[in-house]
Amino acid sequence: MDVGKRITNLRASKGLTTTALAHKAGLAQSHLRDIELGNKNPTIETLSYICDALEISLAEFFAEETENSLMEDETLRTFYRLSAYQRKALLLFLKTLQDE
Repeated sequence: MDVGKRITNLRASKGLTTTALAHKAGLAQSHLRDIELGNKNPTIETLSYICDALEISLAEFFAEETENSLMEDETLRTFYRLSAYQRKALLLFLKTLQDE
């Protein structure tokens, strides 16, 4: 995962400038910019300040990579396109296969 790019994308999605996010996170704008450009790696503490300023958890910050890799699986993509009723029926069917 490119941490700097993820921060940049999240910041942009919230409509924040680098200066505004740095201010909210209590960081120097130049330090945040270096992180976004990949020139520096944030500590967990710094990343937690950035996540707080973005109003997301650390888990949410790293969730996109997991979601993207899971969604590359055709079976999972198909499963999530089903209705709630269809998913439940499919899960019941799969359980019967496990019991065999």
